Amino acid sequence: MVMRVLVIGCMTAFMLSFIGCGSSNKEAENEDTEDSVEAQGPSIDDQTISAILESIPSPLEISVLLKESGTKYSSSILNSADNLSKYNNNYKKALNLGIYGTDLGYTNIYQQNQDGIKYLTSIKSLADGLNIGQFFDVETIGRLATNSKNLDSLLLITTQNFNSINKYLQTQSRANLSVLLLTGGWLEAMEITCQVAASNPKNKELLEKIGEQKIILENIVLLLGFYKDTDENMASLLKDMEGLKAAFDKINIVYTYKESTMEVVNGVAVIKDNSTTTIQITTEDVENIRKATQLIRTKIIS
Repeated sequence: MVMRVLVIGCMTAFMLSFIGCGSSNKEAENEDTEDSVEAQGPSIDDQTISAILESIPSPLEISVLLKESGTKYSSSILNSADNLSKYNNNYKKALNLGIYGTDLGYTNIYQQNQDGIKYLTSIKSLADGLNIGQFFDVETIGRLATNSKNLDSLLLITTQNFNSINKYLQTQSRANLSVLLLTGGWLEAMEITCQVAASNPKNKELLEKIGEQKIILENIVLLLGFYKDTDENMASLLKDMEGLKAAFDKINIVYTYKESTMEVVNGVAVIKDNSTTTIQITTEDVENIRKATQLIRTKIIS
């Protein structure tokens, strides 16, 4: 299945799935009031953001892939929910909201509800600190509960959720937070996948999934570039991500076109795409990507 849902969308859905467990912690943080509402950088066209969001990998899909590969649950590869108090400005809050969202999706797939509740509490606190906690509402919880066993429905719900958050941030001239949310979530998905792939070097599907992210990273770098002249933190992050991109540049993605054909499925005529994409990636490439990803993530979660 094509990776098509934004990391943060899945974060929102998974966070909502645990709210019904009675967690509504609004832990006080050391927060700069001005920073919590500050608008930074240019506004990015909705269609530009949406086009990129559709290509970002979902932690739900990645976690399913990891679980199906026989990989056991490991909380040690996640960012501890206890690190919440470290994140006291918008930049850290947004990035780690994305990271925690991916971690929450991972715990959900493995049905680790106790860990999930911890991440939920931290996520709710960060969302409130960014003034987007209002999007985690009872109506969405009900919709999620109805569809939680249906992957396609869950993905649709999570996409709609993030779109609402993104549109709100756009109207508030805070599109920079959308970029940080998706960057944090994507980085954590990469961290988890690379850690697992390092211990499963013969799993071709995992290696190819990492290689596919070359195009995604190019888009994230493009988005961060909008803010390099107006935000020192974003400029620093962009430099780090460009270093990660250098590791990805060694991967070749070969597209081979083959004419589409028509076939009948359950009495309905459909067009079958016969073209193929080949990801040329080595275990050495994966190790270089893992190291570069880990360096960036360590800066963000510290």
